[in-house]
Amino acid sequence: MAKPKLTEQMSERAQAAIDCGLRTLEAEGEGVAALAAALRDGLGAAFAASVDMIRNAQGRVIVTGMGKSGHIGHKIASTFASTGTPALFVHPAEASHGDLGMITKSDVILALSWSGETAELKNITDYSKRHNISLIAITASPDSTLAKTASIVLALPQAREACPHNLAPTTSALMQLALGDALAIALLESHGFTAVDFGMLHPGGKLGTLLKQVADLMHSGDTVPLAALGTKMSNAILEMSAKGLGCIGITDTRGDLVGIITDGDLRRHMRNNLLDATVDEVMTRKPKTVRPDQLISETLELLNAMKVTALFVVDGGKPVGVIHVHDLLRAGAA
Repeated sequence: MAKPKLTEQMSERAQAAIDCGLRTLEAEGEGVAALAAALRDGLGAAFAASVDMIRNAQGRVIVTGMGKSGHIGHKIASTFASTGTPALFVHPAEASHGDLGMITKSDVILALSWSGETAELKNITDYSKRHNISLIAITASPDSTLAKTASIVLALPQAREACPHNLAPTTSALMQLALGDALAIALLESHGFTAVDFGMLHPGGKLGTLLKQVADLMHSGDTVPLAALGTKMSNAILEMSAKGLGCIGITDTRGDLVGIITDGDLRRHMRNNLLDATVDEVMTRKPKTVRPDQLISETLELLNAMKVTALFVVDGGKPVGVIHVHDLLRAGAA
C-alpha cells in the first residue's frame, strides 16, 4: 500500500514538530553538559563525599521527592537497588502518615527538590535531624531550606527548562536523573559489582537470560554427542543423528576434547568412502569452546562472531555439555 503524500500544510506541521523536538533535546543536552562541567569543578567534592557516605552506610538509601522529582526519585532508587546499593523510595506525603517508620538511623536519605523549598519534605527533614540520619540533598538552590538541613548538598547548575514557558520540569528532571545514575554507577564500581552479581538481581526477561550461565541452558550427560579418536565416520554420523545437535565432539584417550565434526564438515568432506574414514580425518582440531560458568551474553556474541550454531562446553579439558543457538532462542536470549 502506497504511503499517503503529505500536503504542504501537513509537511509544515511535521517540520514544526521536528524542530520543537530538536529544541527540546538541545536544551536538555545543554543541561546535562552543564552538570558534567559542574562535576569536573565544585560539585566533584560533594559527589565523592556522597558516594563515600552511601557506601559506608549500614542501612539503605532512602530516596524521596515530590512531583516530578518524586518520579525521578523512584527511578534512582530502582537503579541503586538493581546495581548493588539497597534502596527504596519513600513518598513525602505518605511519610507524614506513618511511612517515616520505614527510615532507620542506619539509612542515608537522598532528597530531591529543584527549588529546595518543597513543603512536603519538611517532616522527613525534621525526622532526619531528630534522629541524626545523614541526608544528601539534590537541589539547584544551595541556600534553600533543604540545602541548609542536608549533610551534603549536590548543587545542580541552573538550567532553562525545555518547556517554552520555562515551567514544566524537563531539563531539570533529566539533570536529576543523570546525577542519580552517576551516583549509582560510581557506587557499582566502588563495590566491585560484577555482571554475575547483576544477573542475580535480574533473573527475569531477556536481560535475565543473557546474564545466566552456560551451565543453566546447555545439553549435558547422555545428550552430548561424543566419539573417541579412531571412530569410523559411519558410527560418528549415527551418534550425530541420534543426538540431533548438528555436531559431535571427538575425545582422546584421556577424555579431553580434541576436535569437533559438524554438519558443515560432513558436506566439505563428502566422498564415496567417507563412511569408512575415521573421525581423525574429518574433524576440526582445537575447536573453540566455552566454560560452564560463562555468561550467555558472551556465548551469544561468540556464536554470532563465529557464525556457528553450537559450541562445546569444556571444564578442565573435558566436554561436559553443548550449548546450541536453539537453546538460546527458546530461552529468549536470541
